[in-house]
Amino acid sequence: MPHIKVSENLAGIVSLFDFSPETAEPLNAIAEVLLRGHEGYSDRDREIVATYVSYLNECQFCMNTHAAMVKYLNEGDEAIVDAVKEDFESAPITEKLKAFLNIAGKVQQDARRVLTKDVERAKNAGATDKEIHDTVLIAAAFCMYNKYVDGLATVEWPEGKDKYDERAKLTAEGSYFHQKFS
Repeated sequence: MPHIKVSENLAGIVSLFDFSPETAEPLNAIAEVLLRGHEGYSDRDREIVATYVSYLNECQFCMNTHAAMVKYLNEGDEAIVDAVKEDFESAPITEKLKAFLNIAGKVQQDARRVLTKDVERAKNAGATDKEIHDTVLIAAAFCMYNKYVDGLATVEWPEGKDKYDERAKLTAEGSYFHQKFS
């Protein structure tokens, strides 16, 4: 049960955005900038980083939300998310994405653990400074989003995976910034 009075028809961060539209706007804008429409570093791979950090933080709502986005962007294939959660180093993903997940995992634990060798690994796999910057910022932002959701004890969608898939489709076809909450 949520710690504050939020709409019973909404779940997770969506209920918090409905509760506080003035904070929803900048938080959605951050998600939009970090996760959508970039060259080189695909939206799917950015969503994988968000999913992985949410998984490490044990934030079920955010993990399921972004896993559904990965599934949608990956043409319905969700096996990639399970492979990344099990062991990203052996998952069928690029070396660059593996380097990004290594960095993101260190940011999630303690950002000071990101070392020059981690950044060099990403650069050797073809990453740009901007992509490395964005990886750190995605990981840091999702630590914040995860703590926001779990700190107020918001719940998952009662409808289960179907609701996550439905919202992923709406977000992918629109944006994080302009989605309706109810």
